[in-house]
Amino acid sequence: MLPTVLVIMGVFGSGKTTIASLLAESLRCDLADADSFHPAANVDKMAAGVPLNDEDRWPWLHAIADWIDAVRRSQRCGIVACSALKRSYRDIIIGAREDVRLIYLKGDAELIRQRMSKRSGHFMPTVLLQSQFDTLEEPGPDENPIVVSIDAEPRALAETILAKLQIRRTP
Repeated sequence: MLPTVLVIMGVFGSGKTTIASLLAESLRCDLADADSFHPAANVDKMAAGVPLNDEDRWPWLHAIADWIDAVRRSQRCGIVACSALKRSYRDIIIGAREDVRLIYLKGDAELIRQRMSKRSGHFMPTVLLQSQFDTLEEPGPDENPIVVSIDAEPRALAETILAKLQIRRTP
């Protein structure tokens, strides 16, 4: 059975938006990028190279949870790309929602740093990458995550996720 919402998590530069887009296209689901839920003050802070603290994140996380609940009420499916670095963050956006599934895009800092050096037009500077890894609490088995290594091409990663969800791709 397809979960109502998939949360694609990982540090920035791990490919969350790309993978979420591919999955949303394959599954014909609504798509959201959690970055779009940040208030302007958060974006300005990150663009200046200042990591967010938990107080900055709470309104952002609740806005994402509201989007997830709206998708669930609409009886559609949704996919959100969201760093969701800490367990406490995932408790807000996933919590006891049994129809929401966590997908963790796991990669090492060097690979992500290389990818980030080739990326342009994103507000998050690579100087903040280490703060993302410092904050990261990898999901535990009780969160029932699907964990995929990001060392493959995006389409292959999306296919791996679909296979782990036991979903056949829509042509």
